[in-house]
Amino acid sequence: MEKVKKTPLCEIHKSLGGKMVEFAGWLMPVEYQGLRKEHLNVRRNVGVFDVSHMGEIRVSGDKSLETLEWLTSNWVGKLENGQAQYTLFTNFEGGIVDDLIIYCLEKGQDYLLCVNASNTDKDYAWVVENNKGAELRNESSDWGQVAVQGPKAVELVCRLFGEQMAEVRSFRFVPTHFLGERIYLARTGYTGEEGFEIFVPSGKTVTLWSLLLDRGQDLEVCPVGLGARDTLRMEMKYPLYGNEIDNTTNPYSAGLGWVVKPAKKDFIGKDRILADKEAGLSTRLVGLKMVSRGIARQGYTLFSFDNKEIGKVTSGMISPSLGENIAMGYVAKELAEFGVEVMVEIRGRKAKAVVVKTPFVVKD
Repeated sequence: MEKVKKTPLCEIHKSLGGKMVEFAGWLMPVEYQGLRKEHLNVRRNVGVFDVSHMGEIRVSGDKSLETLEWLTSNWVGKLENGQAQYTLFTNFEGGIVDDLIIYCLEKGQDYLLCVNASNTDKDYAWVVENNKGAELRNESSDWGQVAVQGPKAVELVCRLFGEQMAEVRSFRFVPTHFLGERIYLARTGYTGEEGFEIFVPSGKTVTLWSLLLDRGQDLEVCPVGLGARDTLRMEMKYPLYGNEIDNTTNPYSAGLGWVVKPAKKDFIGKDRILADKEAGLSTRLVGLKMVSRGIARQGYTLFSFDNKEIGKVTSGMISPSLGENIAMGYVAKELAEFGVEVMVEIRGRKAKAVVVKTPFVVKD
């Protein structure tokens, strides 16, 4: 049996009272003081997340851009130095290998890819298999990564790295130095809040984490576990690989057509993705709010009011921000309209839900 992996912060999490669980082969904190408390503190103040389990793949050299254009659905060629882009690895059947963020370190020459922890080895093998001649390196063990998220996140980061960090715009990043080593501060995140994701050499992660917690005490900073990371992303209707998207999902069905740029380039699975779209995709990913009592959990079946099976729930929870039961799921396309009522089968009974606009929580 493969040994569970540990991030550089594993012992710190234990010392802070983190409840440790295995996730994607990693020992990670699911919560410290309670999911709801951590979630709301990110919405109101600032939280820090250990995301060192995420994978980092370096693609460099003269063939780096050609390789990435072939591998991904979005238009990598538009990126200038210091810009980041959300995109997809697509497969030849028109499904999604993974969703990821590309950071342009040097246009046409050097890119850093951040991929999902559960898919790192699979993704790297996919990049190697479909490489067009780029220099490749799996740098996942070299990097720690800390996310700082919430309305006070920028203020906290500025305290450590200077007021100029407040000028960094969304999906931009800047290189700087920390304890004599190069790091990257990226204005990306998975919560819908203001914030940064900080890429730091693994050996410096503990020091960075400790400084963030120390310097942010008056801002009510708190460590945040995987539980609140999931509820925060759900309130924004951000997809999670393995729930909302997988290797069979057409990006358009998942509402990710905005990161598919077929007019700009050729890429793996392009023809199949477009053909399936033109043929009429049978399902759409929607947001749901429960009308009846009950929580719609992943895998629960969805029905129409005339008792026809119309889809499945992909994620569901009690929203800490709203105090309501919300969910995401795929429904037959003709029912993917706001206000349409559907039924969720919960432990043998049918409970009413309604299709709603998303994100569930709208930020000012």
